Amino acid sequence: MSTTETEATPTEVIVLTESATVKVAELLEQEGNPELALRVAVRPGGCSGFSYEMFFDSDIAGDDVTATFGAVRVAVDPASASLLQGATLDFKDGLQEAGFSINNPNASRTCGCGNSFS
Repeated sequence: MSTTETEATPTEVIVLTESATVKVAELLEQEGNPELALRVAVRPGGCSGFSYEMFFDSDIAGDDVTATFGAVRVAVDPASASLLQGATLDFKDGLQEAGFSINNPNASRTCGCGNSFS
């Protein structure tokens, strides 16, 4: 396994690759609030049934599933956790691909935009 790919352990709903961890840490530092976590959620909608949502959040509920990768804390609500189990968040910064992407083994179908799945 390379340094940019990892597998989720049973207690981790989603895993951040090294490149995603570095990029999210940079973005968190720019926010200037050490209480913020990266919230990853699944919401109904999109062209395939569900869509991913990612944002910084300081309101971490007691039933959220949390994990820490380096300086990055990740929070996932219980409803999204089952849909994200074993997923990997990656970040690429290249000519062909740029931005964050989620590799989700639970997605049976994705759309062309890469933000929606079923």
